[in-house]
Amino acid sequence: MLVKIINPNTTISMTQRIGECARAVAAVGTEISAVSPSMGPASIESHYDEALSVPGLLEEIERGEREGADGYVIACFGDPGLDAARELAVGPVVGIAEAAMHAAPFLGRGFSVVTTLGRTTGRAWDLAGRYGMSRTCRNVRACEIPVLELEQPGSRARELITQECRLALLEDRSDVIVLGCAGMADLTAEISATLGVPVVDGVAAATKMVESLVAMGLRTSAWSEFAPPPAKKYVGLLSEFAVL
Repeated sequence: MLVKIINPNTTISMTQRIGECARAVAAVGTEISAVSPSMGPASIESHYDEALSVPGLLEEIERGEREGADGYVIACFGDPGLDAARELAVGPVVGIAEAAMHAAPFLGRGFSVVTTLGRTTGRAWDLAGRYGMSRTCRNVRACEIPVLELEQPGSRARELITQECRLALLEDRSDVIVLGCAGMADLTAEISATLGVPVVDGVAAATKMVESLVAMGLRTSAWSEFAPPPAKKYVGLLSEFAVL
């Protein structure tokens, strides 16, 4: 089974860490291919960043179809381009926010999302609503840490994220923590051990969810909304994205 993990930003070092976290939970026989697009932002911290990450993401989906990928993980907590990716891919496509928010209620009565910047919390709340998690998501908390700071040696990111997770337990009365950034994936075990509660990483959750769907022989339905997009001409910079 080939599972393609797409980090929609172009920071390769982060993509490598995301790939390592996916491989750590993948079953024997599952090949993980972790990639960044050839175009797009270095990090995704705004609606503008998210919108401009989607063409590169879709290019990687299309490439994965040619390479025989069985399923895909979109490794950004905003789940950018998820619906469009499902129109292009034959196999299942799972976003890390989608996977983490669905996994958390199995582990406790309520969860808090701990993410990077406050300006991204609205998107996380929107996704909680879309995924039917408004009652179990008790809060979305920000550490005010830029995404790329997670990559910097000597950063206080680990300390600040752990501190915010502790506050989520005390103030939100949550039982479970969901880490709201793919760049935090390697912190899961450490924070869980420190606080003594389940900490869900969306990269791991989405990887296992894609594996399960593929193993059951399930694919995204092409009956209606997620059928391949209709053929039409695109112009300008997007001309190569035309569906013929």
